[in-house]
Amino acid sequence: MDEKKHIPKPSKGFVKVKCEGCGNEQNIFTAPASTVKCLVCGNVLAESSSSMGDIKAKSVKELK
Repeated sequence: MDEKKHIPKPSKGFVKVKCEGCGNEQNIFTAPASTVKCLVCGNVLAESSSSMGDIKAKSVKELK
């Protein structure tokens, strides 16, 4: 009875993005419920959409 079950990896998570306006790096959720702005300059980094967020900033790294 050593059945191994496959647990799917979630399609949503967090990413580190770099603001194109000021170069600030911050962590954001890939499926935000509202608009996410840069904490330094206020540029829009991501906007809410139907399933996944519309990320406007350059993605630096996927966080686990």
